[in-house]
Amino acid sequence: MNVLGLSCYYHDAAAALVRDGRVIAAGEEERFTRRKHDRSFPAKAIRFCLDFGGLQGSDLDLVVFYEKPLRKLQRGLQMAAPLDARSRETVRRHLRHHVHQMATLPQLLADTIGYRGELHYCEHHLSHAASCFYASPFEEAAILTVDGVGEWVTTGQFVGVGNRIESVREIHYPQSLGMFYAALTAYLGFEVNEGEYKVMGLASYGQPTFAAAMEKLIELNDDGSFRLDLSYFDYVHSLERMFSSKLVELLGPPRLPSEPVERRHMDIAASAQKRVEEALIGLARSLRDVSRSVNLCMAGGVSHNVVANSTIQKSGVFDGIFIQPASGDNGGAVGAALEGYWRASDGSRLPQPDYNTCLGPAFDEAAIVKVLKLRRLAFRKLGADELCREVARMVHDDLIVGWFQGRMEFGPRALGQRSILGNACNAETKDTLNVRVKRREEFRPFAPIVIEEAAQDYFDQPTPSPFMLYAPHVRPGMEARVPAATHVDGTSRMQTISARHNPLLHRLLKEFEALSGVPVMINTSFNIRGEPIVCTPADAVNCFLRTDIDYLAIGDFLVEKPF
Repeated sequence: MNVLGLSCYYHDAAAALVRDGRVIAAGEEERFTRRKHDRSFPAKAIRFCLDFGGLQGSDLDLVVFYEKPLRKLQRGLQMAAPLDARSRETVRRHLRHHVHQMATLPQLLADTIGYRGELHYCEHHLSHAASCFYASPFEEAAILTVDGVGEWVTTGQFVGVGNRIESVREIHYPQSLGMFYAALTAYLGFEVNEGEYKVMGLASYGQPTFAAAMEKLIELNDDGSFRLDLSYFDYVHSLERMFSSKLVELLGPPRLPSEPVERRHMDIAASAQKRVEEALIGLARSLRDVSRSVNLCMAGGVSHNVVANSTIQKSGVFDGIFIQPASGDNGGAVGAALEGYWRASDGSRLPQPDYNTCLGPAFDEAAIVKVLKLRRLAFRKLGADELCREVARMVHDDLIVGWFQGRMEFGPRALGQRSILGNACNAETKDTLNVRVKRREEFRPFAPIVIEEAAQDYFDQPTPSPFMLYAPHVRPGMEARVPAATHVDGTSRMQTISARHNPLLHRLLKEFEALSGVPVMINTSFNIRGEPIVCTPADAVNCFLRTDIDYLAIGDFLVEKPF
């Protein structure tokens, strides 16, 4: 059975193809269109999935959309009433557009891919739940989904057993941890749906001196539920203001995007981060009590908060945790396809101990050479061993190398397929990457990769972390060995690389260890600020030429700068 999952029209549009209960292909529309967070109908991502699966649209057994539009429309209509006049008219305009989009979706599928079969709709948070549970190594698990809002639900607690997921409890809009964090993101001068990870990084520089204020904003209950004091927030009343004047009275003047970050902003970020972690621990504990499971699966945008993920793991509430690497709306396409498949199947589900995010396109030698010759670049073809030795030497010599290999990752993180590599042993690598390539805020950390078998020598991470979803502390004494990988608070958003799942990158790290004594490199996404991660060889070459990346390792080829 072939099932296509879709997410679009809000942000991070995507498509995913499930065959026989496994995700075989998935792509985010932004990677193909080069428009960051592209929310349009994912025509290019769909075409990739079908081509990869050797299918025409008419071959699909089912298409599933990641949320229920009528319920979302109902919320929009109900929530329009308390809005100010300007926002109310904006909502009406958006709702009319949304109704048109959803009404024409079946015909759009027919016109673009020739699909005229059934179109099912999966609840937003059920899509999140399915994306993590059905991709997990667990036969049964508690499931926690937390984001801004789906149709009505902002927090979902579920139990998954075999090939079925059942809801345990829901928390509805406007009570939302995601909206709380978004409001503080706006208050601190960052863009909502884009800057939340900046708040998380900034929090590491501060102290939770505003903890008492945060307790006024969110009340935590003994049963794990929470309640925001909505008088501090304006997102219920306005599309343009996330917080009210009352929040300004409590915390002081908000930071404008053009203003420098001050100590007070760091402390507010740290306090907000602490309160969210406390809320998540409460939700996890209550879910453990209800589910009686020792396993936890997580998804939803808040699951990208790696610091909170580590707090949950260290709490010991659950023995095993699996977090969907694409926890946002992009992953909703994966969840919709998986839920659609298992709802229609009477087969037995097998847990997935080796879930892989490398679900996007790959490019053969001919496609790579064509681009390199078109751009008149000097390049050498090397065997795998020689390529790894050369790149390891370059990184050891503090050069910056673009790394483009195999199938593209699905999700927000570059996990070793579309990466920029740097020397973790040199404290100046962070500044070098920022000035020469990434051009982003100086308070944001860079993430390391480490061979799986040596990870616990350097990082206090009890389990493998192949998807960069935790932020453990660097072990005492190791900060000096990997200074570029150590954040200001001593943590590191590390990724483990196994010889089984990524033999080439593992080999590269071993070669680097032979030179430096340390099997750790800096790994950041292959893109510049404001652009999606590179997808094609042409994207990689464009980024390579527009930045001060020194060399490009693409497939079997090592490419030099032309000047």
